[in-house]
Amino acid sequence: GCVTCLDHDEHYILTFPNGYGRQVDALSILTVPWIELGGECSISCSKTGYNASIVFHTKPFYGGKKHRVTAEIFSPNDKKPFCSIEGEWNGVMYAKYSTGENAVFIDTKKMPTIKKKVRKLEDQDDFESRCLWKDVTYNLKIRDIDAATAAKH
Repeated sequence: GCVTCLDHDEHYILTFPNGYGRQVDALSILTVPWIELGGECSISCSKTGYNASIVFHTKPFYGGKKHRVTAEIFSPNDKKPFCSIEGEWNGVMYAKYSTGENAVFIDTKKMPTIKKKVRKLEDQDDFESRCLWKDVTYNLKIRDIDAATAAKH
């Protein structure tokens, strides 16, 4: 993906984690389904040279936590991170800086929700994301995993 921050004239290239639909854990046969992110990602800015490596950790079958994320942020041309981050991607993440300072990096639960601005479905082409995935999205919202899987195929 590409993100441009107009206020700073910065352009970022980023990769995304894999998304997994999970339903069963070791403690229960019938659990509430959840979306799990997993894998390695990166973010880089060609203008500044800053970059980050991010790992979305999948929950182990026994024990462990859901939604864990760790990251390292690097200055241009540095091999050692100036900031390490850990926490939950849908909760609180904590930063540890190379100076020894520790701080809350972000608390996603306190962030305001900003409504997306997208074209109406009927104005989108067949292969635009919302049009293409509308049946999958609808079935996930009503928690019909089987119908969502069928629509995805």
